[in-house]
Amino acid sequence: MGITRNRYWVLRHGKSIPNETGLIVSSLENGKLEKYKLASEGINQAQLAGELFLKELKENGIPLENVRICYSPFSRTTHTAEVVASVLNLSLQGPQAKKTRVVNMQVYEDLRERYFGPTFELQSHEKYSEIWDLDAKDPFMKPEGGESVADVVSRLTSALVQIESEFQGCAILIVSHGDPLQILQTILKAVGEQVGTDGGDLASRIEAVKVPSVLSQHRKHALLTGQLRAVV
Repeated sequence: MGITRNRYWVLRHGKSIPNETGLIVSSLENGKLEKYKLASEGINQAQLAGELFLKELKENGIPLENVRICYSPFSRTTHTAEVVASVLNLSLQGPQAKKTRVVNMQVYEDLRERYFGPTFELQSHEKYSEIWDLDAKDPFMKPEGGESVADVVSRLTSALVQIESEFQGCAILIVSHGDPLQILQTILKAVGEQVGTDGGDLASRIEAVKVPSVLSQHRKHALLTGQLRAVV
């Protein structure tokens, strides 16, 4: 689409212990707890995602030194990012393997899970449908005490602007969560489809598509746990 200085892939974290137990864990405080990291199936999903990412890098002729992994601070995303990084490093192992980490990893708090509010925190996954119904009606409406879709767009824009300012010509893997990644794909797709715009900075272009008709569609870009997708 030519709207960014880097190429982007997104990866939803592997199946986590909250996924397995059917819990909504969306606050930063709970999300960072070790007990909410990946389940064993999720570790396998992250491993497979890493292998797929490595294959796509090779197919696109992208050297590992150009890869940056940008991830949410939650334990399930940190765990996923570490597994993927280990897969990428495995390709270098051998008698002359370097001990230094080739893959540059960086945590960004703005890539964290969408906070669904105290009413939903640590409740059943079945309650997600209530939130998404609200999003479809009004993506600027906040779940009680939580973040609206528009709120998430604002901080994802900050993360993107920061990443774009720090790196150029890199393959960026964003490791985050279901809702933030759905929302991120929605805004990037809308920006890419803008007509009659001769550029402008990324933040202002995202702001231009930050409208209900666009944001209410984010569920169309849903990812399964451990699913990798090239975005831009």
